Amino acid sequence: MSNMAAVNVIDGIKSGPDTSTYCSSTGYESSPWWRLDLLDVYDISTVVITARSDCCAQQINKAEIRIGNSLENNGNNNPICATVNGIPVGLSVLYSCNGLKGRYVNVLMPIVEHLSFCELEVYSSGTNLALKGNAIHSSTFNNHVAANAIDQKRYAPGTALYCSATLSESNPWWRLDLLDIYKIGTVIISNRGDCCTDQTNGAEIHIGNSLDNNPICAVISGLPVHSTVSYSCNGMEGRYVSVIMPTVQNLTLCEVEVYGTGN
Repeated sequence: MSNMAAVNVIDGIKSGPDTSTYCSSTGYESSPWWRLDLLDVYDISTVVITARSDCCAQQINKAEIRIGNSLENNGNNNPICATVNGIPVGLSVLYSCNGLKGRYVNVLMPIVEHLSFCELEVYSSGTNLALKGNAIHSSTFNNHVAANAIDQKRYAPGTALYCSATLSESNPWWRLDLLDIYKIGTVIISNRGDCCTDQTNGAEIHIGNSLDNNPICAVISGLPVHSTVSYSCNGMEGRYVSVIMPTVQNLTLCEVEVYGTGN
């Protein structure tokens, strides 16, 4: 449809003022589909889909995410990882695929409709350990509770339902209890989709077994609005993953993902 090409969905740009530049769309047809060839076989842990920010949520809702090695029926007969259900306009949602193995990732709309979305991300780094844990933070701003940062929703036009935020205070913190000790390979942080990068940038990611003073994995720096950045922690061991803002400020996080292995 127009210049809303399939490749727009893997351009690293989740939204923009002109959806024809940043998003993909098929024509209005029966069972439209989009397919990604990963060029090798992977164990897929997570697929993230970002909906259009201007309109048309129905053009991605009810779509099926399929993963496998077959090109039968253009790859649309491969096993289903998940069905997209209710992505609000402009939001990114994570779908756990639990290690489904495949070379091809398809998004299939099984009805007569356009198929339109803005970004698709595929991760094969194992289980998101954050989903097994419990989150708390130093204080709560309005209803921006700590658990919002592990709800599998990365972005939203507004932050009340989908992001965590503390009050403006000295050294605010957010902490995830993984309930066991893991070797942490990667921590992924997603920022607010609307504003306020100063409420995330400068924060420190700490990993360890203490509730007070754990080593630093990384410092969040230059994370733009509506962005996701991965930080390598090189197997640091710990039960607790904390994000600490070492100044007087709010601390806002829209999603924290943790990938690693057990001891």
